[in-house]
Amino acid sequence: MELNEIREKIDIVDDKISKLYAERMELIKEVSVAKAKSGKAVNDPDREKKILLRVSENIGEDKKVFLKRVFETIFETSKAYQTISVEHQSEVGDKIKKALEKGELKFPVKAKVACQGVAGAYSGIAADKLFELADVTYFKNFDGVFGAVEKGFCKYGVLPIENSSAGSVNQVYDLMKEHKFYIVKSVRLPVLHNLVVNKDTKKEDIKEIYSHEQALSQCKKYLEQFKNATIIACPNTALAARTVAESGRKDVAAISSRECAELYGLKLLETNVQDSDNNYTRFILIAKDLEFYQGSNKISIMTTLPQNAPGSLNKLLAKFANLGINLTKLESRPIVGSSFEFMFYFDFNCDIKEKAVQNLLCELDNSTEQFTFLGAYGETV
Repeated sequence: MELNEIREKIDIVDDKISKLYAERMELIKEVSVAKAKSGKAVNDPDREKKILLRVSENIGEDKKVFLKRVFETIFETSKAYQTISVEHQSEVGDKIKKALEKGELKFPVKAKVACQGVAGAYSGIAADKLFELADVTYFKNFDGVFGAVEKGFCKYGVLPIENSSAGSVNQVYDLMKEHKFYIVKSVRLPVLHNLVVNKDTKKEDIKEIYSHEQALSQCKKYLEQFKNATIIACPNTALAARTVAESGRKDVAAISSRECAELYGLKLLETNVQDSDNNYTRFILIAKDLEFYQGSNKISIMTTLPQNAPGSLNKLLAKFANLGINLTKLESRPIVGSSFEFMFYFDFNCDIKEKAVQNLLCELDNSTEQFTFLGAYGETV
């Protein structure tokens, strides 16, 4: 046969496939209603396996694997169709619906905010960018921030969640999961590091340089020139600046912000010493209660995947792709104390009010061993 003749025959087969697919999806809609009534999860791996074994019985060995791929795609699109067809239920879904009953709230102008560090810390700068009037109280560590929000001493907490060069702050993710708090807002803050010193300090006389370990990491190349200086990590950059100021010494320096230098009366010896000009840190605003403020178009979740299940990540990603959801972050890290098990962090852009999005979150809540909804929120740039 000529090529055009073959293609005409393929078109006839494709038309048949299209009609049968539409017929199948109508039946899938009925399945989704039945599952919703019985409380069964959308995902049914045993059923899928039985289908694959049955349909592959009467097809040549050279086509079995390809047929499997076709049906796996059909399964994923079918589950996506189920997700948008009916309303699903889960513990997380119920909390989201209850919070949405209040409507999208207007973001407050003034608030009591907990931050880690001391005056001048980047978290305090982030708080001032989030609120017109931020009443900030500083705490020694991240646990202190969570404790202040837990006890109601502060309504909100501001914490770093990721840096463009150093990656995610895993301790904050762990504490979010432990305390079951929510992200209600975030801000992306450009981080411009400076070498700050006491008056009359010369660069060649510097013997010690203080800063937070991440700031030191972000200025690694710059610091290589200080061959004879000791690099000392501090809990935060603001404390580093204060330490230098209180020492009164002419042979010490700190890597910190311009605000810290002004606050503690230090001199900017060299500015913008970070290795990358595109250096920023995302700070999240956490709260004890789940609330949605106007402009909440970003969602963050944490979840595990089934162990020893080939293609489980690909299948999870397909759920987002089939709903047209844009993932902006996908990161994984090993779970401490487990064997080859990972926690996955996802950020994606969508509207929490959309039924399909709520159904997807319900499905993930019901079908994964560990699932944490971190919040839906807007981000200030």
